[in-house]
Amino acid sequence: MNVLARLAPAFQQSGGEGGAALAGSLPGIILGIFVVVCIWRIFTKAGEPGWYSIIPLWNTIVMLKIAGRPWWWLILFLIPFVNLVFLILAMVSLAKSFGRSTMFGIIMLTFCSFIGLAMLAFGGSRYVGPGGQPAYS
Repeated sequence: MNVLARLAPAFQQSGGEGGAALAGSLPGIILGIFVVVCIWRIFTKAGEPGWYSIIPLWNTIVMLKIAGRPWWWLILFLIPFVNLVFLILAMVSLAKSFGRSTMFGIIMLTFCSFIGLAMLAFGGSRYVGPGGQPAYS
């Protein structure tokens, strides 16, 4: 008996389980699309092309640029526990880039990120410059 024949029962659907899996993942899919739309708007407010928000890793580099942090922080995001510290620092810088407070960055962007991102994207926040420093051209 070959390997595919042994694995076949694992891939066969029995009655009704496929719909439950779709219903269970639908809220996550909707939330993911909402976050992408929010990040798209944030990038647009900061003068970056919105479609950068759908490119993995590049969207993080652009977010770091908007926040006034170096691109190589992306490497630090890959180190366990270190990534938590640098995530908080990046979110505080992002909040300051839109004229928001440190507490907004810590609470809303780090721990309630989809709400905080929506507030930056659809609220009255304006981009003031990387890390809150006015960008002079």
